[in-house]
Amino acid sequence: MNSKVLRSVLVFFSALSPLAAHAQKDVSVWLTNSDRSALFQLQTAPLPLASAPATNQIISVDAAKTYQTMDGFGFALTGGSAQLIMHMDPAKRTDLLRELFAVDTENIGVSYLRLTVGASDMNDHVFSYDDLPEGQTDTGMAKFSLEPDKADVIPVMKQILAINPQIKILASPWSAPLWMKTSGVARGGVLKPEYFSAYADYFVKYIQGMKAEGIPIDTLTVQNEPLNEKNTPSMLMLESELDVFIKNDLGPAFKKAGIKTKIVLYDHNLDHPLYPLSI
Repeated sequence: MNSKVLRSVLVFFSALSPLAAHAQKDVSVWLTNSDRSALFQLQTAPLPLASAPATNQIISVDAAKTYQTMDGFGFALTGGSAQLIMHMDPAKRTDLLRELFAVDTENIGVSYLRLTVGASDMNDHVFSYDDLPEGQTDTGMAKFSLEPDKADVIPVMKQILAINPQIKILASPWSAPLWMKTSGVARGGVLKPEYFSAYADYFVKYIQGMKAEGIPIDTLTVQNEPLNEKNTPSMLMLESELDVFIKNDLGPAFKKAGIKTKIVLYDHNLDHPLYPLSI
């Protein structure tokens, strides 16, 4: 196999029982190459199965010894995907959501889900929950509204929670409202220091609003990809800014409102370890 070519191999076992009497003697291999030279092609030479070990392999679990805790496994429900799901036939939508989220032996049982606070780069348009005409501000969050999510994200989430009430939900923003940013536009820009407190209240309003809809937010990341200014929307947030924001604004705002949602301070790639370590 050429190591320079990425290959994806799907291996199918036709044996439906582990009993030796029914075991298949070889494996059929279907190959797809990244250069498209092979597209899901059955390989003519099957792979022989190795003989079973002479003795059984035993895995011992020490319940008294624990390591890293996993909150769950899942993916993101973007506004774009929620929009498409809501356009499905209701019966087929129910089938899809049950297959993904039902916790039983027949379905996948996703246990963790990420939502976007406002629009992400997977939405069909940019929005926040406090959009204003240019030149206006709303530091008291008087015009805050979850209305943009009520057509798709919120109804899909309610259906998911009806299927799996135990699922944990993480929320992450791509950008603050445009009037809070130095750039005044969706792509890039920095949160103005004079709006740190207002932005903290924005998150409080979001978590309280989602809770009122029956959607509990377990965890909040303060900024999606804080070093990436290339998405639309996006916002740059350096470690020095995030440090101050969490300590002086977001943390106290959560405490004052009695919010127990966990705060994650770095939501990006693993190539900048000093970013989280410095906070």
